[in-house]
Amino acid sequence: MPQDRSRTHTRPTALAVWLIVAGVVGWWAAFQLTLEKLAALADPGRAAACDFSVLVQCTANLDSWQGRVFGFPNPLIGLACWVAPIVVGVAILAGARFARWFWWLFELGMLFAFCFVCWLISQSIFALGTLCPWCMVTWLVTIPSFYAVTLHILRAGILPAPPAVRRGAAWLMSWVPLLAVVSYAVVVLLAQLRLDALNNIFGSLF
Repeated sequence: MPQDRSRTHTRPTALAVWLIVAGVVGWWAAFQLTLEKLAALADPGRAAACDFSVLVQCTANLDSWQGRVFGFPNPLIGLACWVAPIVVGVAILAGARFARWFWWLFELGMLFAFCFVCWLISQSIFALGTLCPWCMVTWLVTIPSFYAVTLHILRAGILPAPPAVRRGAAWLMSWVPLLAVVSYAVVVLLAQLRLDALNNIFGSLF
């Protein structure tokens, strides 16, 4: 039946659980940043609770133009958008099957989030010279979420792909944690080369 062919026939439970966890963590990070922004507006000059040093801080990021690239504070994007993975994850666990167009839109959203995070990472390291703790929590969950959703829609045939690509995506799905760790390592390496991050963070502790 055409309707059946337009829907996925798998129930990715592990992906659903991860989307819920990532959505909750990402939303909480956005919520904390929103609170910090509101506190800064109410009390200008106040140091944010997540300001630990010149390098590790939230204030510089929130006050920069990069922190409001669309004309309003970036954390508001997180408050709105992190609800989507939570809803999708819960729906999958409840037995929902989504049409292809729904997965395509969800993938576009994840692609936007991944590209936006990559841009924010570059701006933090190369332009602002700071590492925002709650921003890094967002990076932490966005990167593997994008990998997992992309590989799922490839392995499930939601995106047209040759059988070899589908098999490769299915095989890579179990390696998403490693792919995420490698991505984190690249970010750490860039931060170290540009900001001497490890020495600045841990050197002050000893």
